[in-house]
Amino acid sequence: MVNPFDLRTVLLAKHAQHVVLIHFPIALFITGVALDLLSRGKRDSQLANAAYLNLSFAALAVIPAVVTGLLAWQFALDGKRLKGLLLFHVIAATTAAMLVIASWWVHWRTGKAEPDALPKYRIPIELLGVAVVAITAHLGGFLSGVNS
Repeated sequence: MVNPFDLRTVLLAKHAQHVVLIHFPIALFITGVALDLLSRGKRDSQLANAAYLNLSFAALAVIPAVVTGLLAWQFALDGKRLKGLLLFHVIAATTAAMLVIASWWVHWRTGKAEPDALPKYRIPIELLGVAVVAITAHLGGFLSGVNS
């Protein structure tokens, strides 16, 4: 039996890092979108500041999540050709990562250009991002065996 406290087992598992790291950008992004919707686009509110921080950390956290996902594909499947659910998961994950970063970028860019109010077009981007994140997570659950 494998010791659950063995650091080598934890750190060198073929896909464990991705499974652990992916929860951070998901939670930060969904929380950031919820706070942004509650702030009603008022840039000077505390909810908008909290939303911006959550979206910023989500954009940072999505990078190691994507990298560890690609490493898991290389290590667990020896870089075999993507097909089926894994292909859909990778496409959805790439789209989700771009939407997370785009959502942060809209907030960052607006803060420099016009500090009074956020543009209305950010809402469809953020809501589409939440939907794609949910689809990606659902597919990932099937791939990891959680949803089987």
